[in-house]
Amino acid sequence: MSRIFVLGLLFCSLLPAQTLTTDKLKGFIESSIKMKYPDKQVAEYLKHIKLTDKLDDSTIEDLQGMGAGPKTVAALKILGDASKNLAPPPPPPVKPVVSAIPPPDSIEQKKIRQDMEDYAREYSSHLPNYICTQVVRRSVDPGSTGFWHQMDTVTIKLTYFEQHEKYEVVMMNNRIVNNVNYESLQGATSEGEFGSMMKEIFEPGTHTEFEWERWGTLRGKRMHVFSYRVAQPNSKWSILYEKTDRMTPGYHGLIYVDKDMLSIMRITLEADDIPPSFPVQMARTTLDYDFIDISGHQFVLPLKSSMEMRAGREMVKNENEYRLYRKYGAETTITYETPAALPDSQTKEEPVPGPPQPK
Repeated sequence: MSRIFVLGLLFCSLLPAQTLTTDKLKGFIESSIKMKYPDKQVAEYLKHIKLTDKLDDSTIEDLQGMGAGPKTVAALKILGDASKNLAPPPPPPVKPVVSAIPPPDSIEQKKIRQDMEDYAREYSSHLPNYICTQVVRRSVDPGSTGFWHQMDTVTIKLTYFEQHEKYEVVMMNNRIVNNVNYESLQGATSEGEFGSMMKEIFEPGTHTEFEWERWGTLRGKRMHVFSYRVAQPNSKWSILYEKTDRMTPGYHGLIYVDKDMLSIMRITLEADDIPPSFPVQMARTTLDYDFIDISGHQFVLPLKSSMEMRAGREMVKNENEYRLYRKYGAETTITYETPAALPDSQTKEEPVPGPPQPK
C-alpha cells in the first residue's frame, strides 16, 4: 500500500541567504500580500535574499501598488540597488500549446485503457532485481506562499529484490550515517513509487473512472493523457500524521502513456475531500518514469517523484530522485555521494506540436 507519513513539520527562523530569481521574489511578495503577512516580518525576510537578475523600479512600483508595505518597499529598493548591474530577467517561458490534434476515437480510447490496465498489472513482475540511489530533498514553505526553503537532503540505498523495496539511509546532508531507520526519520517521507501506486489505480476492485483528457509531451515523446478518479470507499491510499492520525481519502489525477510504447510515464495523484478536522488538508504527488539502462537492458523505472502536503498554513515538499541504477548482486555497493539535482527539463511538460500543415 502506498503511504505518506507526516512525522513533524519543522521550520528554523534563522535562515541562510536565499538565492532567487526576480520572478520568484515577485511571487513571494504577492503571496505575502494575499496572506496578510506583517510588513516588518516580510522586510526582515528580504534581508536574507540575493537576486540572480535585475529588480527594476517599475517592478517595485507594481508590488507597492498591489499592497506591499513601506518597510517591504524599502527592502525591495535595497535589493534593486544591489542588483542594478545584473542582467534583466529572462522572458517568461512559453506555455504549453493546447493541441488541435483530434483525440483518439472511442474504440481506440477503450483499447488504450485496456493496454494501460494490462501494463500496470504486469509492471512489477517485469522489473529486474536492482539497487539504486534515492536522493530525497525535503523543503518547507511556512506560509503556503510558494517560497520554499530546503531543510535537508537524505541519500538512501534502495534495494528492489523479488518485488520488495528496502530502504537504507546512508547519508544525511552529505554526511555518512549508520543505523538510521527510514520510517523513523523526522519530517515527511513516502513509499510506493515502485509499482504499488500504479497497481492500486488499475486494480479491478478500485473501480477507477477514466476519461480522455488531452495529448501531452514528456521528454520529447508524445503522450496519451487520461484523467482518473478513485472514490473514497474504494481507496487504499492513506495519509498518516505523526503516527497517530490516519485517514484514507479518495483521490484523482492524470496518467501519461507513451503513444508508441504504451508505457505509463507519469502519474499524478491528489487527495479529495479530506475532513476539516484532519491535520493534513492537502496531499498530492507527481511520479515520473523514464527508460533506464541496467546491464544493457532497458526498463521503465521511476525517475523522480514530488510529494507536497499542507498542514494549517505550512507546506512540506519531498523531491525524490532515483539515480545510479545497477543490477542487484551480492557485491553491489553504493557510491557514497549525492548526485546533483536533475534539471527541470527532465520532468517539465513540453508544448504539444500541432497537426502537420498542408504543403
